[in-house]
Amino acid sequence: MSGTLNKVMLIGHTGDDVKMHYFEGGGSIGRFPLATNETYTNKTSGERVSSTEWHNIVVRNKGAEICEKYLKKGDKVYIEGRIKTRKWTDEAGTERYSTEIQCTDFTFLTPKDSGGMDAATSQPAQNRPAATTNSKAAPSPVTPSIDEEEDDLPF
Repeated sequence: MSGTLNKVMLIGHTGDDVKMHYFEGGGSIGRFPLATNETYTNKTSGERVSSTEWHNIVVRNKGAEICEKYLKKGDKVYIEGRIKTRKWTDEAGTERYSTEIQCTDFTFLTPKDSGGMDAATSQPAQNRPAATTNSKAAPSPVTPSIDEEEDDLPF
């Protein structure tokens, strides 16, 4: 196989509100930290150990504006994107590196409720939260009709 893959999928909690930067041409970038946690039991001591990994998330243009509007510190979110390492020089002249997740898709996982209206109703479908605060009963399962049961579909 000669191809390569740079894909990241994270589910975590935001460590801060989205910080926006707007450009003259109308573009924008939103940045926020995302924490992912790992919990395991130490086999030698038997105690539970928890470790947190922080990721720098970068979202662009319309996605950044949606994140700024709906994401707050502590919200749970699913992020999909790619790893990008940037090289830059700090004020002291030292070369520094920072690794970021360039977000290509996201799903809000924390339910939102603003004045009885679900925040998801004003977002594009792909960015709508997976969980909502609506307390409707689950729909009853659909029973196939006789015609559907006799259909010879290969799937």
